[in-house]
Amino acid sequence: MKTIEQAIEKLDYKGYLDVEIPQGIDLITEIKKLKEEKNAVILAHYYQSREIQDLADYLGDSLQLARAAAQTDADMIVFCGVHFMAEAAKILNPTKKVVLPDTKAGCSLADSCSAEGLRGLREQHPNAIVVSYINCDAGVKAESDIIVTSSNAEVIINSLPQEQEIIFAPDRNLGRYLNQVCNRNMILWDGACIVHEAFSLERIAQQMTENPKAKLIAHPEAQEDLLKFAHFIGSTSRLLDYVVEDEAEEFIVATEEGILHEMAKLAPNKKLIPALVQDESCNCSECFYMKLSTLEKLYLCMKYELPEITMDEELRVKALASINRMLELSEKIK
Repeated sequence: MKTIEQAIEKLDYKGYLDVEIPQGIDLITEIKKLKEEKNAVILAHYYQSREIQDLADYLGDSLQLARAAAQTDADMIVFCGVHFMAEAAKILNPTKKVVLPDTKAGCSLADSCSAEGLRGLREQHPNAIVVSYINCDAGVKAESDIIVTSSNAEVIINSLPQEQEIIFAPDRNLGRYLNQVCNRNMILWDGACIVHEAFSLERIAQQMTENPKAKLIAHPEAQEDLLKFAHFIGSTSRLLDYVVEDEAEEFIVATEEGILHEMAKLAPNKKLIPALVQDESCNCSECFYMKLSTLEKLYLCMKYELPEITMDEELRVKALASINRMLELSEKIK
């Protein structure tokens, strides 16, 4: 059996604590106990596993979780999501302990953009302001003027003067969509989310033929050709609200499959069909990184308060300015 000391030695390499858990332990019960003992709060994204979603104190999209992180009075924030989300929680809470079950839970979109690259693009366009999607690391946030999420991006872009030159990073699909709906010509960083680019227009067209009453709903991170056929385009939370509130009884859902769990809970009488992806061996689009969090890793993370998210203070302060600007500008969004 690996000792905790041995596990800590390999933590940076593995990304999580590889410690054997006693057989027969009720992980859900133990996690709830640890939450009370340590005054911890569990924040989870809609794309997490069903078991973790059901354990969370706050379940939401990036904007909702950023707000929850900013407002919590817990001593320890346990972030069940991906690395950039836990970083954002630390940026907002420098005196609180922030832990992430697996630090290898990255993001293909965040990995596509670097602070150095963004700085270079800004040098080419000295009059532009940088608006970055929250799916980026702390270095990119520090190089940005304003952070946005898919929930508030349209409102924030529309709040800026029409003549203002804007660099939008890192998601080209979201940026292209915003250019259309906001009548802008933003300079787009060439990044994308592999999950939202995996959908197959051909297979989804077949789904629509087989389910003629179903409405296609999609996240704006999806490719442009898919968005042209969508009945509704919105952030993760807005897709959820749409399914609950719309009169339609069937929906083809083109975003990460984790959202279907909450949709089914809030709209149990509606038929939810995961949009098909290009890989015909798989019937839904699943984020590998989001699914790295497990009940076992969550339990060990809370028990030993590791892996912990730490950050250089100068970097944190720079990144905080762009997040605070987002929170200020998006107050009108519920």
